[in-house]
Amino acid sequence: MLNEKKSKRGTVIALLCALALLALVVLLENTMKPTGMLFTVLKKGAVYALVAVSMNLLNGFTGLFSLGQAGFMLLGAYTYAILTIPTADREAVYYLYNGSAVNFSLPELFGGGAVGLVLGVLLALFLGGCVAAAVAWLIGLPVLRLKSDYLAIATLGFAEIIRAIFQWDPLGPVTNGANALKNFPTFSSFNIQNADGKVILRLSTFVPFLLAGVCVAVIVLLINSTYGRAFKAIRDDEVAAEAMGINLARHKRLAFCISSFFAGVGGGLFAMFANQAQAKVFTTAMTYEILLIVVIGGIGSITGSVLASFLYIFLSEWLLRGLDAGTFLGITAPAVFKNGFRMAVFSVIIMVVVLFFRKGIMGDKELPDLFKKRAKKEKKEAAQS
Repeated sequence: MLNEKKSKRGTVIALLCALALLALVVLLENTMKPTGMLFTVLKKGAVYALVAVSMNLLNGFTGLFSLGQAGFMLLGAYTYAILTIPTADREAVYYLYNGSAVNFSLPELFGGGAVGLVLGVLLALFLGGCVAAAVAWLIGLPVLRLKSDYLAIATLGFAEIIRAIFQWDPLGPVTNGANALKNFPTFSSFNIQNADGKVILRLSTFVPFLLAGVCVAVIVLLINSTYGRAFKAIRDDEVAAEAMGINLARHKRLAFCISSFFAGVGGGLFAMFANQAQAKVFTTAMTYEILLIVVIGGIGSITGSVLASFLYIFLSEWLLRGLDAGTFLGITAPAVFKNGFRMAVFSVIIMVVVLFFRKGIMGDKELPDLFKKRAKKEKKEAAQS
């Protein structure tokens, strides 16, 4: 009974903190310059947080080493873009192919306007996740028989194959070949305007925070469910898990599909952030970025993945970007600060983190665990005194 009360209290506190964070994001966006790097970091950080958590679900909580995240993001991004480009813009977007093979737009099917936009975007993101999950189920049949590095190589190869297929010219009327898909709804589409077209309430940062937050919350609920406990049992000892009656093949496939679903949703959000969807963006380097975030945050920690996502984007996209432009923190040295120097410095920072935080920033702990540990320490000190 006491544990249930503590659990409910923790849930209420988490919800209040989430609402306060969303309110703060809206306040900042409507009181500060909307084109500042801060909001770029927040938007991209929210998207990467979702994708990193989806990878952690597979790598950290189930023990399956997969490197196909960029491929699933690509599927989600293209599904979202294809289904939401306005009908009137399709001929211009697919000008090399004399129009698109898909001649409808989900927001328009829902009647357009604000309601049509919201429903169309949500359905497109959901379908993007479903496409990614369906493909994951198909490739999971053979590749999930593999383990460790072999599984990683197989999923990495899948991601590269998907990227090549989507740039294949015969599929151009659907995917636009190697060209970018544009003109679909982005985060800025959710800004509220008055009759004169002037923005009166900016929500372009609030939207990715809300959508990514809801998805991460669903993953957390899954991890804390019986399915999540089964995933952890498989990670810890497959033989013992099977002896306990856990169907290994079924649960591995389930974890693979769920992880791919949220990676697909993350891909759709990434397309909204980038204002375009293009296959050449979803490279192996993107998968390594996500994997790096998971390792820095802590394999098996949702909190770690979220914190590391924002930290990674902050360092790579904002703080260290001046190193490529010849100026850093007011110091101008073009002979030293050249293009590419930013990633060299960032690599050194990563090495330091890995050396001194071998289990990542959070290890396998979550934020509530730190508060519990502190409370126990204070209680112990009070008892001794």
